[in-house]
Amino acid sequence: MTNTDSANVNCPLWRRLLALLYDLLAVLAIVMVVGYACQRMTGGHLITTDAHAHIAWWYQPLQALVVSAYFVVSWMRGGQTLGMRPWRIRLTARDGGPLRLSQALLRLAVAALPLLLLGLTPWIGPRAAAWAVVAAWTAWFGLAAIDPLRRAVQDVIARTEIRKLG
Repeated sequence: MTNTDSANVNCPLWRRLLALLYDLLAVLAIVMVVGYACQRMTGGHLITTDAHAHIAWWYQPLQALVVSAYFVVSWMRGGQTLGMRPWRIRLTARDGGPLRLSQALLRLAVAALPLLLLGLTPWIGPRAAAWAVVAAWTAWFGLAAIDPLRRAVQDVIARTEIRKLG
């Protein structure tokens, strides 16, 4: 594929970021539904407070699993999340075919890697840790601005591409 061909096929960064913004709304809805269901199942004792708030040990891993499932299932079933559909873009393997499960899981893990920076919160504070995550994701997606195939870090590592449709 020549650079001219890839410019017509590969998704520009602005389009994938807008799709991600749409997906953020879907993720917020998922998190709220799971949170509500967990509150109902625990009789309202999911979060307890005394001097500090305590969240049930299983709640955050459950939320991570459900949000991860949203992305992996969407990518495996047609290559599109809800946010990608209105922007007419699709995630594919490097050859243009569908993703393998291993690619989807690797892509998810690499895309989520900056979230580990939140572990710095006890030492640098919540605001600085949040900005560290934003800076890392800026670098992750910033690669798409200079890569000839417009791939972000997770795409390069998982050997995937986001392509425009039609």
